[in-house]
Amino acid sequence: DPTVAGHLKPCNEILDSVEKSLYSFKYNGYAPSTGHLEAREAVASYSVRPGAPIEAKDVVLTSGCSHALELAIGVLANPGQTILVPRPGFPLYKTLAKSLGINIKYYSLLPEKSWEVDLADLEHQITYDTAAIVVNNPSNPCGSVYSRRHLQSILEVAARNYVPIIADEIYEQFVFPGEEFYPIASLSLSVPILTCSGLTKRFLVPGWRMGWILIHDRNDVFGSSVRNGLQSLCQRIMGTNTIIQGALPAILGNTPQNFFNDVIMSVKINASIAFSVLSEIPGLTPIMPSGAMYMMVGVDVGTFSGFHNDTELVEKLVSEQSVMCLPGACFDYPNYVRLVLTVPESDIREACSRIAEFCKKYSKFSFNLSSKPASIRTLPPIEEDDLPCCENNNGVMENPQPIRV
Repeated sequence: DPTVAGHLKPCNEILDSVEKSLYSFKYNGYAPSTGHLEAREAVASYSVRPGAPIEAKDVVLTSGCSHALELAIGVLANPGQTILVPRPGFPLYKTLAKSLGINIKYYSLLPEKSWEVDLADLEHQITYDTAAIVVNNPSNPCGSVYSRRHLQSILEVAARNYVPIIADEIYEQFVFPGEEFYPIASLSLSVPILTCSGLTKRFLVPGWRMGWILIHDRNDVFGSSVRNGLQSLCQRIMGTNTIIQGALPAILGNTPQNFFNDVIMSVKINASIAFSVLSEIPGLTPIMPSGAMYMMVGVDVGTFSGFHNDTELVEKLVSEQSVMCLPGACFDYPNYVRLVLTVPESDIREACSRIAEFCKKYSKFSFNLSSKPASIRTLPPIEEDDLPCCENNNGVMENPQPIRV
């Protein structure tokens, strides 16, 4: 949640759009199940790319991107079928699939290649009952941003095996300077794609619960069944947030680019600080992200005394240093931790300083940092109930907490 620290706020243009929608008194009632036409037209205009035409009829509004993912999975896969999801990956994929009676299989990402998909492993996981491949770009938890060529390679695997793609692109355009985001649908000549996105991350408003599905099906592979299925699934709730629907045309059309640039630069600076400091610590291997809001850090647990796995290390880090990060076990990827980069710069510096102090205490090897990133201020210890805990191996945290420094 990028809003937790309180310093990243939506700009006035976004807030003014909602105020005008509210006081128009036009959006107090129910909306059509797939969303108001004007809102869907605004999303289509915002999302259209060369090679990926989108019209309002191709847009389904949802209650956040997680709802979009639930609908996309539910409309493409029947109970007993399988979807392929990345490892490491967002744990909600598994939660949603299991709740629908749908199986999951993992395909591997390669940390040594900036978390690119292991294409051979992806193809190996495809079987007769594979209903869809979930591709998350930019990535949570990895912060990776895939190149045009790599996305084309993923599409080639999907095309050879006649498997559609669910594209989780909630971090679309959230890429660091020098990087470029390519919507996978803009590169697809034959593979049908359901793209899931929304306002949540880029516009810093996760609580507004406004997401969408884009139906990319230039060869009519989905036909009417997927469109009708999405229509039916949308009718399970009485439409999405109507006040935000009324504001969507102005939000998507009037938010200045400098707002996005400032947020991205804040995250990029934090990533650079964390990478620089943590790279000096024996036993830690940070992987510099290219976008999104996260960094994965490899942990050689054997370098440190008293820990059997990443979860034990994170629990001790929270209790001793008041620094909270998620263990890789929550993303089905042990021996890593995920850092959130949306805190103030002073906080990321102090968090890194505390991590360094913690690692020095438990390291089997002596080391010194070339520079101390920040002074450490005294904080009260975190209570036992605040310690991270993964529930039933689902990767869902019972007590998720932000990094606290």
